[in-house]
Amino acid sequence: MVPRENVEIYCSPATLVAMIDLNDLRENPKAYKKAAKDKNLTIDFDAFLKLDDKRKELIPAVEDKRAKQNEASKQIPNLKGKEKEELLSEMKVLSADLKKAEGALKEIEVEWKSMQLMMPSIPLDRVPIGPDEKSNTEESTWGDMPTFDFKPKDHVELGESLDIIDLPRAANVSGSRSYFLKGDGARLQQAVMRYTADHLHAKGWTLFCPPLMATYECFEGTGFFPGADENQIYVVGGKNEKSGEMESDDLHLIGTSEVTVCSYHKGEILKEKELPKRYAGYSACFRREAGTYGKDTKGLYRVHQFEKVEQVVLCRADQDEALKIFEEMRTNAEEVLQSLNLPYRVMNLSTGDSGKSKVFQQDIETWMPSRDSYGETHSCSYLGDFQARRLNIRYDDGAVKKFCHTLNNTCIASPRILIPILEQYQNADGTITVPEVLRPYMGGQEKIGG
Repeated sequence: MVPRENVEIYCSPATLVAMIDLNDLRENPKAYKKAAKDKNLTIDFDAFLKLDDKRKELIPAVEDKRAKQNEASKQIPNLKGKEKEELLSEMKVLSADLKKAEGALKEIEVEWKSMQLMMPSIPLDRVPIGPDEKSNTEESTWGDMPTFDFKPKDHVELGESLDIIDLPRAANVSGSRSYFLKGDGARLQQAVMRYTADHLHAKGWTLFCPPLMATYECFEGTGFFPGADENQIYVVGGKNEKSGEMESDDLHLIGTSEVTVCSYHKGEILKEKELPKRYAGYSACFRREAGTYGKDTKGLYRVHQFEKVEQVVLCRADQDEALKIFEEMRTNAEEVLQSLNLPYRVMNLSTGDSGKSKVFQQDIETWMPSRDSYGETHSCSYLGDFQARRLNIRYDDGAVKKFCHTLNNTCIASPRILIPILEQYQNADGTITVPEVLRPYMGGQEKIGG
């Protein structure tokens, strides 16, 4: 998939921001070719480098013609007669040549940018190499699996019997993969989200309630567009009153607040002393779940609408510092799970399962009794300068301006996290014990039902 047809070159060729470190690519093409292969991407780097060379040749020619045109424009008002006519004639030829050269350069730069948008970050050496999730490796585990002295129910049975989840009416209203949380189900979700937000606030993170819609450029800037993720995003639009046809508003519903929170500083130059920026986006999120027909169709695991508290960090271009922040972010999420006493494991994602933008990614999978296995509930990613280059977010270290590094982490996502909570805290009489840390958010309530 490629970007929209009308790609706008929004600045002069000399200042057009590269989506990757071109000097590094020119010096280490083998590393990028290997990264693309390991991430299941087909990219002709040799063709790109030839295109890049051609662009570098055209830029000075265009700039030279522009300089001559500007100089002539200054001279013409002061000339008369034949001298003026000759210069105007030369200008006419120069203008035609410049227009032709600019057209050729713009055509090259559209392809130059499009090819870069599909190029990957180079993963860390510790990332498992493999084509898909089967190559992921277990990093650690925490907690003991729950045992029951009665036949446990799954979260759907529990939710329906307690009248806190309604799937049939949701399907009648919004189609498949929809749900109603009601009564104590809605209150439980609010409790876990507020508890997580307070957990991060106490650690000094800045809470955001960000926009739920973003422009194409923000999705492109954060690495979701172009590519397979484009199929998962809802397009916002409406019917044209005159033609009756549906039109796009060039806005899309976010699948994670990473898109809008990371874009918060788009096009800005920050001061080094401001970094790192620790942000927590609390928002509703939306996914089409295209391509998942027949997969995880029961219950709350794979739905179109959910809520998340997402950690987003902008830091200095220092990998060691970034990886320390990565551990901090993942630890924040683990602390939430541990305080809920939910057993989980941390997985290192393979090259083929982590996507083109990721330098390193770990998922946290929480134990879900009804699945008799772990289910993914959290994701933690380090992206190097991948997003900052696309969004043009830099910082001034006093000597030069550098691109920031970015990281993100799901600190909590619901209703998926309700699956292990409901299933692990169920009682023989069909009631649910409210986890102790959530009780203050539910008015001291200790049980749901009964």
